[in-house]
Amino acid sequence: MIKSKEDYYYYLEADKIALGITKKRPSLFLDEVWRFERLLRKVEYYKNCKKSALWKPYYYLLYFFLHRAQIKLGFYIHPNCFGAGLSISHPGTIIVNGNARIGSNCRLHDCVVIGTEAGYSDRAPTIGDNVYIGPGAKIYGKIMVANGVAIGANSVVNKSIDEPNVTVAGVPAKKVSNSGSKGLIIEATDLIKNMEGGV
Repeated sequence: MIKSKEDYYYYLEADKIALGITKKRPSLFLDEVWRFERLLRKVEYYKNCKKSALWKPYYYLLYFFLHRAQIKLGFYIHPNCFGAGLSISHPGTIIVNGNARIGSNCRLHDCVVIGTEAGYSDRAPTIGDNVYIGPGAKIYGKIMVANGVAIGANSVVNKSIDEPNVTVAGVPAKKVSNSGSKGLIIEATDLIKNMEGGV
């Protein structure tokens, strides 16, 4: 969660790396997903760090722009759900419940739903770091998904996946291999740490 201006810049950089972008700024008529992610992080920063009444009108204006971008792109993503290094593959329907918590370096595709158990508004998943979520995957309920998991296209995950670095697929999702998300995501947060450490 963004808790300072330093965190805000860190999240922006990690998201940019995770999206595989090398240029400095999004172009006006392209880069819709990148612009959305930047706006999402700005809303998170003002929501979490600028709590005085002075900033409220600007926060609500930003949230209005975020809502319009969500409608345009087909996203329904609440602030403060994703860690740094978010990579959304392209525009298309994505629904993420506001109580879901997803770690760093998540890569997700269109038609993904991360939701709650039927009849409960707060029983949403907690998903670890470095998780790949394939197109059409449905993840719901008060479950945990371990670090490094790859979830196959059109899978339904309604039970916890406790084993890290595995691939799951099917309805309901079951382990199909030990390959995990390596090679399917960019571990942006680790790349930043390595750059800062001079490695």
